Amino acid sequence: MRATDKNARVVLVSAGVAAPSSLLDDAVSYARSQEEANLAVETVRAAGRRAAAFQADLSQPDAAAALVTSVVESFGRLDILINMASVYVQRPFAELNVAAWDAVMNVDLRAAFLCAHAAAPHMRAQGGGRIINFSDWIARSGRPRYTGYLPYYVAKAGVVALTEALALELAADNILVNAIAPGPILAPPGTTSEETAAVEDATPLGRWGGEIEIARAVAALLDGDFITGETIRVDGGRHLR
Repeated sequence: MRATDKNARVVLVSAGVAAPSSLLDDAVSYARSQEEANLAVETVRAAGRRAAAFQADLSQPDAAAALVTSVVESFGRLDILINMASVYVQRPFAELNVAAWDAVMNVDLRAAFLCAHAAAPHMRAQGGGRIINFSDWIARSGRPRYTGYLPYYVAKAGVVALTEALALELAADNILVNAIAPGPILAPPGTTSEETAAVEDATPLGRWGGEIEIARAVAALLDGDFITGETIRVDGGRHLR
């Protein structure tokens, strides 16, 4: 698909990464990770597709609508929205305050709603679309397992509910809404070898998944036409233990 093909489907990814498809033109948003976003854009363009990066602080309530407007103005359409923006910070319960709560909720939950709300009219006008949200395997499992992540857990549990409610609201417009709940995909920076091994031991498949597994899950949801309102765990069976 050439960069001049104006009929290509356009995907907006709110995480500074490119969508896992060689058939999509990519709009990549970022808050501070401009270098990563630019690299994603270069990768997409090298494959002969259109791509652009957009700076957006999705913790601000007006940023989502402005982002979607910029994407549509640049590409002429918007077919797919992938809500990946997230704040993941450990903070003891006693140290939580309104600012700490809002810092997580505003990005992990509210921004997903606001981006979807802004994108839906454009998808509706084109006869349909896809929205993929990102939750977490722990939230999808319905019980917290680690202390210090209260706002994050609540926000990601809210994403599951948001996904179901949006799926019902938008079904008549042929807009399918689903979510992915990643588990042990990549070890966070600073993870020790002992911690890495402990996660592997706790995961029935005995390994970390790698980014490719998220890409495959996203691609499957984009290819399908009869799945909506689902939150799919990609966790190597981690929730079973």
